[in-house]
Amino acid sequence: MTVATTVSPQLAMIAGEASGDQLAAALLQGLKQYLPALSAYGIGGAAMCAQGFDARWPMEKLAVNGYAEVLRHLPALLWLRHRFGTQLLRQPPQLFVGVDAPDFNFGLEARLKWHGIRTAHFVSPSIWAWRRERLQKIKRAVDHMLVLFPFEEAIYQQAGIPVTYVGHPFADAIPLQADHSLARQKIGVADKTPLLAVLPGSRLSELHYIAAAFIAAMQRLHRLRPQLEFVVPMAGPLQMQQWRRLVEQGGARDLRIHLLERDSHTALAAADATLVASGTATLEAALFKQPMVIAYKMAPLTYRLMRNKGYLPYIGLPNILCQEFVVPEFIQDAATPEALAQAVLFQLEDANNRAQLQQRFTELHVRLRQGTAERASAALLPYLTS
Repeated sequence: MTVATTVSPQLAMIAGEASGDQLAAALLQGLKQYLPALSAYGIGGAAMCAQGFDARWPMEKLAVNGYAEVLRHLPALLWLRHRFGTQLLRQPPQLFVGVDAPDFNFGLEARLKWHGIRTAHFVSPSIWAWRRERLQKIKRAVDHMLVLFPFEEAIYQQAGIPVTYVGHPFADAIPLQADHSLARQKIGVADKTPLLAVLPGSRLSELHYIAAAFIAAMQRLHRLRPQLEFVVPMAGPLQMQQWRRLVEQGGARDLRIHLLERDSHTALAAADATLVASGTATLEAALFKQPMVIAYKMAPLTYRLMRNKGYLPYIGLPNILCQEFVVPEFIQDAATPEALAQAVLFQLEDANNRAQLQQRFTELHVRLRQGTAERASAALLPYLTS
């Protein structure tokens, strides 16, 4: 693809959380190189809007995770999906792209596809980890699947679903070697000061369950290493407000915390190690070659329903992609402040471990650096111009 076109197609999109917002923004940026007049609208966040996206509803409407939480919000989610779907049927776009949020998007995509609207989905659900039976549902809903990881492509090919491996845009955006000193200058931390990045998740519901354990672990680390400072990036003002409230409730005002809004990359470039909630942020940490500890907590009912459904022994993306436990994971009751603090100390202080992770994560970075925006645009452009 080398020639831009003046065609002005309509593209509808839905992204449901911060990571999806970033992925969708990369796709929009790629498509607009060839379709400058592209009109894109739907449900999305700030990164998408920066690319000219018309967000008719904020993506926070969809930022709900776990069975118990979804049940509580289900009527509102179903109403939103039905209303937006009806709008799309009245004024059909050339293409609908659902970005992640599979439980919300697949139902809408199936409805649109049945009515003749072409659909694509960006980011495969974790069918390689659990619920592989969803492939048949995906086949009914999706004309084309864009996958981020190389091993996913064969799964969809075997199921007869058109698929393109596009790599991960974070691997394109994050340098192979980050400028550690510059990042520290931005947040006001001296080069020799030990610094832990703490990423407790982008959703308010994630903060509700994991933040208390993280804050207590930070307090324990402060007692063991008084010189240690912390940098905590938040996905937005609501998350920042909730974090501050939880720090206050936890009596952690004596901690030296550098709080950032929507700047996880600066935090990860500056840090010596990372304590991170399981999710896309674990991949970001790996691409910044960070020694890390992965943890996750969820509603007890959700955990009981999910704990025996997985195919893999690990949940963190670095471990899944490396196919072994290269970094520790602590799930649910195992994610105690004491266990997290001790694991973080090892990641901070073991030089041999740091060197091994640097090598493994550099190899992973190179594998995922595929020019995602260009590959995804090439895959979807025919749907928008035919």
